[in-house]
Amino acid sequence: MIGPKALLLDFGGVIVETVKRQTWAAELAAEVRDLLGRAGFDGLGLEEIESDIRAGARADGYWKDSTSRQLAPEEMTHRRFWADFVAADWPDQARWLVSAEATPLCRRMGELRSERKLRAGTEDLLAACWAHGVTPAVVSNALCGTVHRDYLAGNGLDRRLAVQVYSDEVGVRKPNPEMIWIACRALGVDPAQVWYVGDTYDRDVVCGARARVGATVLMISRSTEKIPYKVRQSPQATVEDPHGLLSLLEERWT
Repeated sequence: MIGPKALLLDFGGVIVETVKRQTWAAELAAEVRDLLGRAGFDGLGLEEIESDIRAGARADGYWKDSTSRQLAPEEMTHRRFWADFVAADWPDQARWLVSAEATPLCRRMGELRSERKLRAGTEDLLAACWAHGVTPAVVSNALCGTVHRDYLAGNGLDRRLAVQVYSDEVGVRKPNPEMIWIACRALGVDPAQVWYVGDTYDRDVVCGARARVGATVLMISRSTEKIPYKVRQSPQATVEDPHGLLSLLEERWT
């Protein structure tokens, strides 16, 4: 493992830890019902809306697992998520309305669904990267990358990252290596000159190997052991947290 010129970081599980909020679907369902009501539609009850939102989220989870078996998966569009995964059996007006409002609804879903906490050591890691000429960036799958951008801006970290690449914004998702290559082209570096850091085997480790990065580093999170399929690829290193990643980098700087 040679020292990198750029450090590409996953968002969830690497920069932040996430915890699911139990009331997210009920809260979102109430907002969707209000949206429908303002358009003059009252043909769906609150419980029906919540049930379909939960069903759509579950189906989306199965879909995401299926894409990690594909060579170059594309990302789900906001409109497809709401029109096909949530509102497939809704009356036409309701289905068309949530399709038209799909992007703000995905953003709201992302805001409500999880609590996020910055992983300890992240700020020190980013500062050390800049001090040693290593450019940090984000490469992450996301239903709505704007939620991640807002979180980073709210914590003053957006200006400490050179670029942020989110799957819903670029139209492809990990393990498609194009996710990493987009960031590399934006930073003007060869993939062999970067480290990619993620917390999952089927999406992140596979993506790093396919993109032929200099090194793939697995950071342990709550999601690491959730492996839907056997993965042949292995990371070049495994760390427990951002402190461990910084120590790994410091070994290359001394």
